[in-house]
Amino acid sequence: MKKPVGEQELAVLRYVAEHGPATVGEVAERFGEAQGLARSTILTVMERLRLKGHLTRSKVNGVFQYASPVATQELLRDVVGNFVQRTLSGSLSPFVTYLSETEDVSDEELKQLQDVVARLRQKRKE
Repeated sequence: MKKPVGEQELAVLRYVAEHGPATVGEVAERFGEAQGLARSTILTVMERLRLKGHLTRSKVNGVFQYASPVATQELLRDVVGNFVQRTLSGSLSPFVTYLSETEDVSDEELKQLQDVVARLRQKRKE
């Protein structure tokens, strides 16, 4: 199991997963500047993510390019899974309660939730 990531690491990881492969310079320019992050900070975060197994690195034309070994969807699924395990002690109940009390669920998200519930019910029948 890969080591969990912090908030800043997750933001950089998502950027690389969605826009990679990318060099530290590209990430610093296209993502870091808008966040007020120096190139050295981006380098530190990307190397930390590589050492944790969340990014890969390969040399292309003498420059390291970093990439996410998994698609963004899989990355987010893993992050949510880690959150549920670490923060919610493996229970989805607090998350379900939050969803039932929030008004921030769009019609599209509600449709996705209904589809998930239908798939879960189908799995139980099998």
